[in-house]
Amino acid sequence: MFSTLMNIFKIPELRNKLLFTLGMLAIYRLGFVVAVPGIDQEAMGAGSQRGGGGGWGDLLSTFELFTGGNLSQSTIFGLGIMPYISASIIFQLLVTVIPSLEKLQQEGETGRKKINEYTRYATVLLCIINAVVWMRYLADSKFIYPQYTGLWFGMSFTYMVLTLTILTTGTMFLMWLGEQIDEYGIGNGISLIIMAGIVARIPDAAIYVGRNLSLKGTTDSQKIDVPKLLFLAIMFVAVVAGAILIMQGQRRIPIQQAKQTRGRRVYGGQRHYLPLRVNHGGVMPIIFASSMLIFPGVIFSAIYNFWPNSFWGFLRDSFQGGNYLYTVSEIAAIYFFAYFWTTVQFRPKEMANNLRDYGSFIPGLRPGKRTADYLEKVMGRITYVGAGFLAIIAIIPSLVAQSMQIPYMVSAFLGGTGLLITVSVTLDLVQRIEANLIMRNYKGFLGSEGPIKGSRT
Repeated sequence: MFSTLMNIFKIPELRNKLLFTLGMLAIYRLGFVVAVPGIDQEAMGAGSQRGGGGGWGDLLSTFELFTGGNLSQSTIFGLGIMPYISASIIFQLLVTVIPSLEKLQQEGETGRKKINEYTRYATVLLCIINAVVWMRYLADSKFIYPQYTGLWFGMSFTYMVLTLTILTTGTMFLMWLGEQIDEYGIGNGISLIIMAGIVARIPDAAIYVGRNLSLKGTTDSQKIDVPKLLFLAIMFVAVVAGAILIMQGQRRIPIQQAKQTRGRRVYGGQRHYLPLRVNHGGVMPIIFASSMLIFPGVIFSAIYNFWPNSFWGFLRDSFQGGNYLYTVSEIAAIYFFAYFWTTVQFRPKEMANNLRDYGSFIPGLRPGKRTADYLEKVMGRITYVGAGFLAIIAIIPSLVAQSMQIPYMVSAFLGGTGLLITVSVTLDLVQRIEANLIMRNYKGFLGSEGPIKGSRT
């Protein structure tokens, strides 16, 4: 491993790409802590509920986890990259239902550039909407200094335009950083920005563990003794290993290429494999499910504060992380979004037609509808397994935090969306670095065992 890391810096092109990527991420972290002017940061710090407090605290924590933003301190990168991600997802869905967009995507690079242009326009619109909602919340919570308040959503017109411009520009600048990493660096720029925001939470969790570590044993449930620390370490290694296995897991469908006779020579006849990912939806199902389940708790809390009774109090408490109803709803939502995302992204009919056009077929099945039905059936089965794994990963942090009296900021690294995003982005980065090494006759991270590949299931 050490020799492989040394080889990375022996290749000038790869070294420059890696250093450029680190420089862009450093710029992101600098802007992460630059506050928007006119906001009382001390009042926000006292009023924010970070971690597992429910309500707006959970909403902000989840938003920051998915986007790389910092709304809890209202910085210039407060909105993160979420508006761009939302716009991209919206257009991915629209391409499947609007024929004109689908035709535009099939035009190749020109069509994709046009769709990217539409995505940027939608990003600006979403930035403005999100910024208005957030600044109105700050104005209602008295977090804005009195001299900047007014009649325009609780702010003066000049200050409102200034803050909207700052927050929108921050998101567009993050989008530009991601594109620069894609072009001149290594790895997926947007994913690396999100991962950097997640990894930046590790020091806080490590400091908490160090301050509350008890080597002599203790009866205080808030302390972390040696057995509990060992359990956390073993669980972390096991969950990361399982996440890598399921991210790389594939179901390989045998493909036979038809033989073609040209003159006296026979071409084709080779046997190939069609890899179908076990976790075809990636982290999207768990992101959608976690985001959706934040809102019932916020809504029921607001209703209970306005109309307090036992029914609304039961719903408010039930939709807090770790409770039975919340856990069951999260599992059901993960399964729903896993199948929904697979249905949107996976197109068995188009895949079957491509196999037929290239002269390939699945042994024992006729090309066309029979092949498409078989691929859809297989994908439905492996999606069930992949969604089950995502559900297990999603509920582990809450169960550990509740049963072992460990803060969510520590148990969050035992599973959940943050871990899956970190693992998937790290695997993609390692594979790209390894591809550059092998292309230049250097050994990869696995040495003589060859490059990292998907595991067969």
